[in-house]
This record gives sequence, C-alpha cells and structure tokens, in this order.
Amino acid sequence: MTVLHSTFSLERTYPVPPERVFAAWADPAAKERWFVSAGAHELDFRVGGRETVDGRTPEGGALTFVATFHDIVPEQRIVFSGTLSGDGTLATVSTTTVELFGEGDGTRLVLTEQDTFLDGAEKPEWREQGTGEWLDRLGDELKA
Repeated sequence: MTVLHSTFSLERTYPVPPERVFAAWADPAAKERWFVSAGAHELDFRVGGRETVDGRTPEGGALTFVATFHDIVPEQRIVFSGTLSGDGTLATVSTTTVELFGEGDGTRLVLTEQDTFLDGAEKPEWREQGTGEWLDRLGDELKA
C-alpha cells in the first residue's frame, strides 16, 4: 500500500478571449469534444455540481472520473476536486485550479493540479501528460 503526492502546473496560451475559453469548460457539448476521448459524459457546471466520465482503460477495464466544482468565477477561475477509479478501485484523488488571464486578444490558462496517487494505479507523469494532451485538444476546439 503506497501513497505518492505530486503537484504540477501547465500553461497554455489560446488566441481567443477568456469568455471563449471559459465557455469551452462550461458547455457540456464543447467540453465533451475536447475532454472526453471516449465514453459517457455528464456535466453539471455550477458550484456544487458534478462532472462524470465513464470510459475504458487501454486493457478494456472500467475507468471512472468524478469531479465536484467548488469555486467558479466566470472568465477567471475554476476549482474542482476529482477522483479517478479503475475497475471500481480508487486510484487518484486530485484538486485542480484553472486560472484564465486575458492577454491582448488572447488568454493565458494556468492549470495547477495537486494529486494523491494510491497504490501505484496511476503515475504522476501519466497524469501530467494526459492533462497536457487535453489542454492541447482544448486549443483545437477553440480554433473551430
């Protein structure tokens, strides 16, 4: 039984104003396009609301992400906590802060995540890489 703690921050700059970036997080259809690679998705984007993604691991096992939104400041900040479980076993507990900063005609997004990884089911480098990939997909969504 092991516990590993990790924190990382990622930054992206998008060529659209903060209201467009925020809307891509708030709109269920838009969020599903860039955040969910496959599986069922539900989004209740409000303080106290939840987001769930039910998908599959590469090996075909059940993979479930459940988040609760704790703080939402339109066009500025989103704070949520989440759990990731594989085949019903809790793998990771995280707290994520997304900050949006208007810069000229664009937006600088800063995502900071604090994670607790349980029993080696997930690794910090996997989480950071996966988060970076969906932030890149968010950039593709914003170009559409």
